[in-house]
Amino acid sequence: MTMKALVYAAKEHMELRNEPEPVAEQGEVIVRILKAGICGSDMHAYHGHDPRRVPPLILGHEACGIAESGKYKGQKVVLNPLITCGECNDCLTGRQNLCQCRTAIGLKKPGAFADFTAIPERNLIPVPNDMPAEHAALAEPTATAVHAVALGERHTHRPLSEYKILVIGAGSIGLLTALLLQYKGCMDVTVSDTNSLRLTTCQQVGIDKVHNPLNDAPHPENHFDWVIDAVGSAITRDVAMHAIRPGGVFIHVGLQDASGTFDVRKMTLQEVAVIGAFSYTQTDMKVAVDYLYSGALGTLNWIEERQLSEGAAAFSDLDQGKTAAAKIILQIADMPG
Repeated sequence: MTMKALVYAAKEHMELRNEPEPVAEQGEVIVRILKAGICGSDMHAYHGHDPRRVPPLILGHEACGIAESGKYKGQKVVLNPLITCGECNDCLTGRQNLCQCRTAIGLKKPGAFADFTAIPERNLIPVPNDMPAEHAALAEPTATAVHAVALGERHTHRPLSEYKILVIGAGSIGLLTALLLQYKGCMDVTVSDTNSLRLTTCQQVGIDKVHNPLNDAPHPENHFDWVIDAVGSAITRDVAMHAIRPGGVFIHVGLQDASGTFDVRKMTLQEVAVIGAFSYTQTDMKVAVDYLYSGALGTLNWIEERQLSEGAAAFSDLDQGKTAAAKIILQIADMPG
């Protein structure tokens, strides 16, 4: 049996193909994918910058679908794409994201830009049947935001409502982080990005302060209590360290590049806490579903939906900055009636 799948065929080349349907291994179930989001890491692979993702490969890991077997058979589920051993000290202490044996769907295993994918049953999170699949598909980037903010809160000395916070990057993780901070009471959140279309989207959903470094004056030095870098480039790290105040918290989430340095002297002399925040735990995923379902993060009307057959064009549009959407979600199947 074959299925439709969007395949990363070569650098900057995506193809809609007929691919063999997956076969569940021990402990796995098959999930029929309803909707799946395009992540920044998918774009990283698209540019040929991720040696772990070797073409041909079905990308996609931000997904909602219907379990075809197992204890959740017939239910709508969110996929936690991070596959871990479940036995090491990190897994056993709730830090599955640090498992040294971790992998993920859409990394070495075929991902969610397809009619079906196979994934361990323990990685499924049931969601309410009345939760829109496109909202549920946002659970993975939302969990990343939940995890990053939780790490930052461990290093705070005053309520978030008193803090000035800069979020660098207006993609889905950056926007969701800003919305989460506002939900938690932070009244002074600025989102910075070079994509003016995405900044307009931020303003439309209630982020009043936006900044475009291509047009606006640089951020004042020592101005922000927190800086969250959802881009992760040498340039954005420099911006973050310039803008962070003494005693502030710099949370590094983005993975655009590994090269470059930042002001280590300032970090030391001014006791800036620099925190790396990687992905999420299963608990973060469950919390993310609750936030999304409850409406805590708003109407989520800033996503853009396209058909799987339009996936190659969606990658190209994201690459060229032609969309105002912080997230493009591919529709793969309809919810059964």
